[in-house]
Amino acid sequence: MDQDADYEYPDLDPLPTKIEAEIIPPCDPTADDRLYHICITAISFVVMLILAVLARRTKEGYRQKGLPGLLSPVNFLDHTQHKGLAVAVFGVLLCKLWGLVLSPNPLPFTADAENKQYWVILGVFYYPALYYPLLACGTLHNKVGFVLGSLLSWTHFVVLVWQKIDCPKEPLIHKHYSLFSSLPQIACLAFLSFQYPLLLFKGLKGTEKNNPTEDLSSSYYKDYVKELLKKKTTKISTTSTETPKLPQRIIDAVKSYIYTPVEAFRFPLKLAVSGVVSFIAVYQMALLLISGVVPTLQTARSGVDEDVANLLAGFKIMLSPDKSEVVRIVVYYMWCVEVCYISAITLSGLVNLAMLMRSMVLHRSNLKGLYRGDIYNVYNCQRSIRASRPALVCWMGYTSFTAAHICIGMMIQTLVFFLCLLVAVFLIIIPILFQENLIVFQILLSMWPFWLMIILAVLIQHITGRFCFIKKDGGTRDLDNRGNLFLLTYLLFPVNVLIGVLLAVWRMIITALYNIVHMGRMDISLLNRSVEAFDPAYRCYAHYLKIEVNQSHPVMKAFCGVLLQSVGQENNSAQRSRDAEEGIQLVQQEKKQLKVSCTKRARRNWQLLYTLVNNPSLVGTRKHFQCQTAESFLNGSLNRSAKEGSNKETEPTASD
Repeated sequence: MDQDADYEYPDLDPLPTKIEAEIIPPCDPTADDRLYHICITAISFVVMLILAVLARRTKEGYRQKGLPGLLSPVNFLDHTQHKGLAVAVFGVLLCKLWGLVLSPNPLPFTADAENKQYWVILGVFYYPALYYPLLACGTLHNKVGFVLGSLLSWTHFVVLVWQKIDCPKEPLIHKHYSLFSSLPQIACLAFLSFQYPLLLFKGLKGTEKNNPTEDLSSSYYKDYVKELLKKKTTKISTTSTETPKLPQRIIDAVKSYIYTPVEAFRFPLKLAVSGVVSFIAVYQMALLLISGVVPTLQTARSGVDEDVANLLAGFKIMLSPDKSEVVRIVVYYMWCVEVCYISAITLSGLVNLAMLMRSMVLHRSNLKGLYRGDIYNVYNCQRSIRASRPALVCWMGYTSFTAAHICIGMMIQTLVFFLCLLVAVFLIIIPILFQENLIVFQILLSMWPFWLMIILAVLIQHITGRFCFIKKDGGTRDLDNRGNLFLLTYLLFPVNVLIGVLLAVWRMIITALYNIVHMGRMDISLLNRSVEAFDPAYRCYAHYLKIEVNQSHPVMKAFCGVLLQSVGQENNSAQRSRDAEEGIQLVQQEKKQLKVSCTKRARRNWQLLYTLVNNPSLVGTRKHFQCQTAESFLNGSLNRSAKEGSNKETEPTASD
């Protein structure tokens, strides 16, 4: 260890002195938090009453009236609506939940620290109710709702910014942690403060629609069907069977992690919310890990003095006879630990962002595959795409589960990456720089006969397999020299056992790293495909896809929109015919119009009948299907090929 004195360490802090931790007193902003929450709670309650009255007036002509219609803040199964309001409100809720868990006073109404767990439970339900009017104001597509939403969003935004300007430093974890932690919340409230006035401006101009069937009347579903039915020209290339070169494969791999929007496809609302919530969770978790550890390491590094030499001498560790040199060495090592920790957090954040982008690409592929019926390519097994109790529960909690998996995954990834970087820095990089303590290299060098034997055994098997035991004849390949092959297999059995041990260790490392890197993803299973049902995260994702595809299939919604449009046209034509004067139209014209109307009605009835017959969710309710066995159904639909001989028994009757 004495040779360390010959190396000049970086002069990070030549004369470190003990520094006292900065004491941040509690700060009381001018806008008192308790008074603000009392006022904003009352205002939110009044806004809810106003929205309830508006909901009753605007929905008198429909089956939804009053509070039942208002209690649905947003249609999570509508792919055509504006997703910004829901995304921003969910972002605000996640930030408040984060502060609720970490703050010593979960609710501003009380300072009781002894019963914190009860106040946390109450806060879990209080904050969703507090921010619910922010989302409900945009539900009715009403000008009054947009005005109320503008006032609420601006109130939340101005008060939060006011409080952070008054108290930029707080004694929670780190003096600036509370300020940086509230940045996503400020951004979401700023977006709401801009979006509601914009919707109000569009409503005043008449461009904002107020249509309860706007989802079905949207052109998105028709455009999706047109894109689906569009003839695609396929170019036959002579080099299509050739394996792409390495640069092209690298480019394709990079593109698979970059999400680019495509024509005639929109993400479901819950997936959009999950993406933004996951991004905020990555930011909050990285900020927490940095604020909770890095300042402590910096304080410890700045407080190192010459007493550390005596401490190390007690453990019989002599870094240098000069105590000042020992201080520099210890400070340098602690700086390396700090760099490794920050690098681990940065690497974990980048990995999670890359996994998030990859998940968006895979989400789109899975949804489009299930839309066209590729159940086996998505699930690799036979599944029925229908609503069920487990599927509904998983659909409800999918966004929340995604945020939780991101947080746990970042914690595990940071710990593992930090340990790996410590091993790499202190056992490989620093020994190479200082030419001292080359323990790992000495162990590997002392085992050179073993490594040489392993390398030669592997080379012999590959070379003999390439030139001696495989023959090419007429474009085909077959085994050759089988006797020598069997002899070499027997002789290399002990060596292959040792190679198998190394492969087992490598397999364990690769499996652990793969699972750790993909811990935050729910769209892939960390288990084998045959037992992926035992992975609760992937099982939740699979059930979530069932609800989305079963309830929001674009082709189904396009068909329903066409039916509603045809019914509306018939009603308009009937109204015009009733308003016309008697005796103007001739008898023949009336007969012709009646004939055309009957033709349209018959065509529509047959289309409706065809849709009902092929609806998988209605199969179990039909009398003539209840006697069928389980083999008669494939993915929820009747397997007609298996029942060709029993058509007479399965013909629909009028009673169905």
